[in-house]
Amino acid sequence: MKRLDEQLRESSISRHSEKAKQAHFWRKSKIKPGPAIPNLNETPLRLPRIGSVPYLNAAPLTYGLEDEVMLIPPAKLADMLRADQLDAALVSITEVLFHDDYDVLDGIAIASHGEVKSVFLAHRIPLDQITEVHCDPASLTSVNLLRVLLAERDRHPTFIPLDNYEDAYERDAVLLIGDSAITFLRAAHPQYTLWDLGKAWHALTSLPFVYAVWALRRGRHDEILRQHLRDAKTGGLTHLSEIIDLRREFDAPFRRAYLGGHIRYDLGDAEKQGLAKFIELLRKHGAEVIFDPSYVV
Repeated sequence: MKRLDEQLRESSISRHSEKAKQAHFWRKSKIKPGPAIPNLNETPLRLPRIGSVPYLNAAPLTYGLEDEVMLIPPAKLADMLRADQLDAALVSITEVLFHDDYDVLDGIAIASHGEVKSVFLAHRIPLDQITEVHCDPASLTSVNLLRVLLAERDRHPTFIPLDNYEDAYERDAVLLIGDSAITFLRAAHPQYTLWDLGKAWHALTSLPFVYAVWALRRGRHDEILRQHLRDAKTGGLTHLSEIIDLRREFDAPFRRAYLGGHIRYDLGDAEKQGLAKFIELLRKHGAEVIFDPSYVV
């Protein structure tokens, strides 16, 4: 039987043209392109293939890369990275933990130190009565986080992919993530209690939780690509106020609280401790082989 994360794959994809990528490459360099001189003995230069998720929380990590990055839902993004269709991707942490094909770019993550706002279980029956959870089909890490949080409470429900978001309002328990979760959060649903998984994780462990990292295909990355991604984070955090002002998702006060507080972008000692605890609980409550992350700078 396939793991749930393999059942939750999606197929939508948003690509930028190769022409736009090439133009952006030359804009960022200080060298003006001259006429090409073919050399049959050399391999043509190939720009790195980079993917990210189409969510508000990823915007500070892709600052300045807008012409280069393909925006793809998390499950499909992991599929493409695994199929060697991408060199680097901002993927769910479980993709790295379940597959020993990647290096993790040190120092950068999407994480939370408590309440996260965009990953929660909406339930209208008590947690100890839940037997089925319908999961956002984009979720990978979140479904495994929910599984271990409930297992620590000796609850082991069945996890079922959510066919469409409209069905969320008809389910007793539904796991939502990303912008769809925020939309649900900001609407009036008095019949539901929202169990924020970032807050629940911190209550259990007193540690941060890491949701996503830059995964680099082993043998497909170099210092130039890694520095490119580090520069994007530096630029994004330096210009965070500008990003908050220019984005149009939700309203400015929410964007400011969300991007400026609930979401954290470092992968430091505390985040690695939280990740080590997650690995411990995945091994405790699951049968999958879990790989320790390999960090590169």
